[in-house]
Amino acid sequence: MDHDRTGRTRLPTIDDVRATIGSAVRRRIVGRRGLERQRTIAAAPGPRWFGADRPIRGVHADASMFIGGLRALLLQSLHPLAMAGVAQHSDYRHDPWGRLQRTADFLGATTFGTIEQAEAACAIVHRVHRRVEGTAADGRPYAANDPHLLLWVHITEVDSFLVAHDRYGERPLGPGDRDGYVADMAVIARQLGAEDPPVDVAGLRERLAAFRSELRGTPEARVAARFLLNPPVSLAVRAPYTIVAAAAVGLLPWWSRLPLRLPILPVTEAIAVRPAARAITGALRWALTPESAYRPA
Repeated sequence: MDHDRTGRTRLPTIDDVRATIGSAVRRRIVGRRGLERQRTIAAAPGPRWFGADRPIRGVHADASMFIGGLRALLLQSLHPLAMAGVAQHSDYRHDPWGRLQRTADFLGATTFGTIEQAEAACAIVHRVHRRVEGTAADGRPYAANDPHLLLWVHITEVDSFLVAHDRYGERPLGPGDRDGYVADMAVIARQLGAEDPPVDVAGLRERLAAFRSELRGTPEARVAARFLLNPPVSLAVRAPYTIVAAAAVGLLPWWSRLPLRLPILPVTEAIAVRPAARAITGALRWALTPESAYRPA
């Protein structure tokens, strides 16, 4: 509680509560200087890849991204070569928030920034990926800049962000805008070097189906899934994170759950998880909206 000028105790207002929650979430997701960085990106003069009316802006500014991002990571882990790169080169178990903040910054720069900022963000990813090379447990070599692996990471993100927005987004997209979102994301994928990224939902479904034969649940993938669903977080964060995690699992395709040893509980998901996840995303949207530099007009 605060005090007014006369020294009397002042009870926190709704705006105080909103600011406190929003600040706490923002520190985790984008770092302590994240809001300043968002404002710099949003206010920078110059042409951009995506205009204010493009679907990618609405999707990436919505709280459903929390659920979509976690789903994408779970799905990505099923490719043994992609997972080998994460297991051997990533510090996700020691610095999960740092990785999340770097991802948020990349999405912010490429979605809302100038062309110069977006290209710079992609160049940083390229430089980092050049160091991510090695040999998977099955003896196959991998490289993070491999266009085929980049395509896998890309389509899992597009599909996950889109599926999460369809179910938990504030303004679900119509068919034309859903295709438009896939086309928008293809612009970023090409800059990163992904192999022939899809430009509509039908193409996205085809690419996902084509990867099925390459996927399997490795020990590294199951370790990563357990960590992602039960990370070391404070008690204050535990309950909402558990709901987000359950919602992410609930959005996974049925064929991806068994390799990761994740349950299929359709009744529980429909009755308990979905309402709770809608409440959490609504609360996050409410808390983050006032100061969000990326909020669509």
